[in-house]
Amino acid sequence: MSDENPTRDGVEAQAQAQPHNQPQTATTTPPGAKHVLKTIIGRELRTIARTRTFYVLALALAAVVLGVAWTGGGIRAGFVPTAVDLLTPLELLVPVVAVAFGYRAVLADEQRGELDVLETYPVSNRSIVLGVYVGRVIGLLVAIVVPLVLVAIAVVVAEEDRILIYASHAGVDSPLLFARFVVLTALFAMAVLAVAIAVSAAVSATRSALALAVVALVVLLVGLDLLLVYGFTSGLIGDGALVHSLALSPLSAFRGLVFDTVVVVAAGTGPAVASPLASVLGLVGWTVGSLALASWLLNR
Repeated sequence: MSDENPTRDGVEAQAQAQPHNQPQTATTTPPGAKHVLKTIIGRELRTIARTRTFYVLALALAAVVLGVAWTGGGIRAGFVPTAVDLLTPLELLVPVVAVAFGYRAVLADEQRGELDVLETYPVSNRSIVLGVYVGRVIGLLVAIVVPLVLVAIAVVVAEEDRILIYASHAGVDSPLLFARFVVLTALFAMAVLAVAIAVSAAVSATRSALALAVVALVVLLVGLDLLLVYGFTSGLIGDGALVHSLALSPLSAFRGLVFDTVVVVAAGTGPAVASPLASVLGLVGWTVGSLALASWLLNR
């Protein structure tokens, strides 16, 4: 983000610090890889805490989530109706917020020269990417999960008569289903953030990062789904393979998982709209693959 604080904290300070009452020696023990990894994670958390844009994004997301849940009537109907109301807004907002959290994460380190400093330590590029990702994902999950938890509390307080389809199945409108919805949203956000980290590692200028981030959003939100539609209508994807093919798109995988493991479970019946195993593997694959790509790009 453009207002991230460009300070070097943690790694360089530890490298330069020496006790005042002891003479410097020619041989010093460098911090271990795990210690450097923890330092990178802490630095990313401090960067998030200092960056006003992240607070604005988190507050805007919370306002939209709470507003949609209340005005849509889901809060007064139950947990599953609330999840249905929130699904479409989160399909759009989660990728935007996740990309905003990550599209400059590695690039900012490179521009400040911190990557050059980190290369002097016994830590691999994979560990650098992992540290950046973990730090950013903690902040992102706080921004996404906290509003959803507040919505769940509001459902407990304000829930009125349930919709008949849910009332006809005792106990199906469970907070456990809403918790499943929250976990799936978190997995979706983590996958998109990993893509944003890869974008950040692929560019060398802020303008290029912004342009590539927009392209990534278009591909994630529209492009992959259009490819799936084309594959199905052209016969490249058969009827039996469609539910598994949805895993190729993070957005379709997330949507399919919500319908198959939350909505259909609550209704008690319904067609299979996704393969839960394939969709979960798809989200994990996008996460791991994007982080691996980011590590490889740093090695160039």
